[in-house]
Amino acid sequence: MEAHNGLSAKLCEEAGFEAIWGSGLSISAALGVRDSNEASWTQVLDVLEFMADAASIPILLDGDTGYGNFNNVRRLIKKLEQRNVAGVCLEDKLFPKTNSFIDGEKQRLAAVDEFCGKIRAAKDTQQDPDFVVVARTEAFIAGWGLEEALLRATAYAENGADAILVHSKRKDSNDIMSFMENWKLDVPVVIVPTKYPTEPLAKLEAAGVTNFIFANHSLRTVITALQTNLRKLYETRDLMSVQNDIVKVDEVFRLQNVQELKRSEQRYLPDNAANTRAVVLMASKGDFGDLVADKPKAMLRLHGKPILIWHQEAFRRQGIVNVAAVRGYRKEAVNVEGLHYFDNDDFASTGELSSLYAARDFLRGDMIVAYGDIVFDDFILQNLMTAPGAIKIAVDAAWKLRARSDAHRDLVITDGDADPLRDHTCRLLEIGSSNRAVSQDKATGEWIGLLYLSAEKTGQIAALLDGWANKQPEKLKHGDLPMLLNHLVASGETISVVHSYGHWRDLDDQKDLLAAQNAEQPN
Repeated sequence: MEAHNGLSAKLCEEAGFEAIWGSGLSISAALGVRDSNEASWTQVLDVLEFMADAASIPILLDGDTGYGNFNNVRRLIKKLEQRNVAGVCLEDKLFPKTNSFIDGEKQRLAAVDEFCGKIRAAKDTQQDPDFVVVARTEAFIAGWGLEEALLRATAYAENGADAILVHSKRKDSNDIMSFMENWKLDVPVVIVPTKYPTEPLAKLEAAGVTNFIFANHSLRTVITALQTNLRKLYETRDLMSVQNDIVKVDEVFRLQNVQELKRSEQRYLPDNAANTRAVVLMASKGDFGDLVADKPKAMLRLHGKPILIWHQEAFRRQGIVNVAAVRGYRKEAVNVEGLHYFDNDDFASTGELSSLYAARDFLRGDMIVAYGDIVFDDFILQNLMTAPGAIKIAVDAAWKLRARSDAHRDLVITDGDADPLRDHTCRLLEIGSSNRAVSQDKATGEWIGLLYLSAEKTGQIAALLDGWANKQPEKLKHGDLPMLLNHLVASGETISVVHSYGHWRDLDDQKDLLAAQNAEQPN
């Protein structure tokens, strides 16, 4: 059965056909060009590669004239075998070819000895002993009659062709029957009964034909369905007018083998992404003047969408779909779908730890804690998640190049500088907090505002916050995340520092937002 792309090849196999005809007419038509070698042979190869990937049954390419002389044929055979194509059919016309059913009697045929050279070149080139070369004679199409058809078919078989394709455009099978009556060689005969569809195949089988090509029926089926349904949709503007005549989208997904991808994702992708949660701390107002009169800073738009959506999309690209946001100032304006929401209604008088504790019920499993006023490139989060360590923070080793004059920066001191040629991970010794500055002379980087906790450490920190809530409520009320990190370091915890070099922005005020708007979008 003819196929012209990966999908039709798969459907041919599912229908039960034993092999696929890579039709030159159909591939050309599917590409929107004429069947006159307007599609280059490399473009045809690209289509065949998708077909071979989609189906497991053999593919016989309609190779036209071989796209040139014997040398072109040799390269074609090599490339077909590389793509696991089972064979090629070469026809004895001149390059560039014209479809057999368009003024066939006016078309010139190749010289017999020249075409035999192509066959020998093909057989000498093939490496797979099972690769099949079919020689197609157009003698009947060109009006040269039975004698010429037999002469050419015999010469082609004697020069190594594995099978002979005899083509005819008559509306009956007389050409084929007369050929079979006079064919004496033990070489299989292939026919294409497109022009004589009323002739029973059993009759032709009885005459000795064993191979039948349905040469363009997939393409013609598609065209019929598209013409009918597209016209109906245009005229009615009603999707229900074709709803019962088309497959469900789930069938498309089945043919694309989407389920195999899902199974493979479970097998090959790290488990941590699927189980990781993220919480965005976005309760504070920020220094944005009138821009935040009716919304919090995390809902300000950057390149057309709220900053909070930048977070959500960044997490999703790493496989994190379970995301929470802690609201505070103008919480009613935070309406991004697909998030869990927790509220810190005392945002004006509390710090980051109070916002984190507001999401106490969400704190379980592997966890990303993110500031709500940063944007970052994907690789920063990806590296943070995949680097070794149970507690990790993302740090910018190029912090000096940013030359910011903020009154407070989350500078860090580590037990070693980042080395781009080796491991980017080292250990945190100290981080600047609201009540504990770090000297720029000693700093080795700036915390970006991304914290990773393994499931075990998430549980430990949740318990620690519970203890502070009960016994040291002021500590919890006014503390920030750097204070928590310094407490963990002092308690003997190892906090790994995952360095990167730029590619992030903190959005503290209008000036930062404007600079981010004018810069290249993060990705």
